[in-house]
Amino acid sequence: MKIKDWNLKHIYRIKKSKDWKIILLIVLPIVLPFKIQAQQLPPKEVKETVQFWTSFNLNARISEHWSILADFHARRNNFIKDPGFYLFRTALSYRFNPNLHLAAGYAHLWLATDQRDLGYYANENRIYEQLIYTHPAGKTKMLHRIRNEQRWIEAIKDGEPTGNYRFTNRFRYLISTRIPVFANPKLPQLIFADEIMFHFGKPVVYSNFEQNRIFAGINQPISKTVSFDFGYMFIYQLRLSGYQYNASHVIRLFFYYAPDWRKHKPEQQNINTSTKE
Repeated sequence: MKIKDWNLKHIYRIKKSKDWKIILLIVLPIVLPFKIQAQQLPPKEVKETVQFWTSFNLNARISEHWSILADFHARRNNFIKDPGFYLFRTALSYRFNPNLHLAAGYAHLWLATDQRDLGYYANENRIYEQLIYTHPAGKTKMLHRIRNEQRWIEAIKDGEPTGNYRFTNRFRYLISTRIPVFANPKLPQLIFADEIMFHFGKPVVYSNFEQNRIFAGINQPISKTVSFDFGYMFIYQLRLSGYQYNASHVIRLFFYYAPDWRKHKPEQQNINTSTKE
């Protein structure tokens, strides 16, 4: 009964605020109809891989409302033996209030091909928009992230990039929670997250489902501005063929740096952004 009452009060508090109006205004225009093609396909194929994924993530406050975001990711296949991809992403973020942030930016991805030994990497260009909303839930902290990406992906033929690009739009929703285990804030906290992705466009023929990522691990603060996440992530991805899937077992290590570069800094506690992915 207490849980039910708390949920009702929490929902009422969200509706009463102006945050939900901003969220709906941004989300509704990008919600598109889903499709699942009933065409006969070959039997389902699942390819399992083991990967290592690391990144450096910057969230630098430059004014009362504005921040600079930048992150670099490296993914290795066969644990650390082979390159997977490299990704650089940057954006400007606008802070409506401590719980609601809107950002827009650009990303570039270099995807390793079968001819990577010859220096062949396929390119992907992205423009993206994202909305982040955080709120407490008892002693835990919840984060919701909605990201919309416009992707120009270079086609690969016989292991080599072709210079031709296909366009898709990808919608992503991430929900994560950070759970304190110890009273001492310098000790690790538990992190659980799930992100589902759908894509749309002419190349997407069979299903709008693209992939799902589940993560479980810890967040460890190093200082007031530096922390890292370490844990296990499972990625289940449907390829464009409609019947081939990738099941990736990932060891993930993400570092976060959240400095305050404002000239006039008010006295306040640092905001930990480690639930972002």
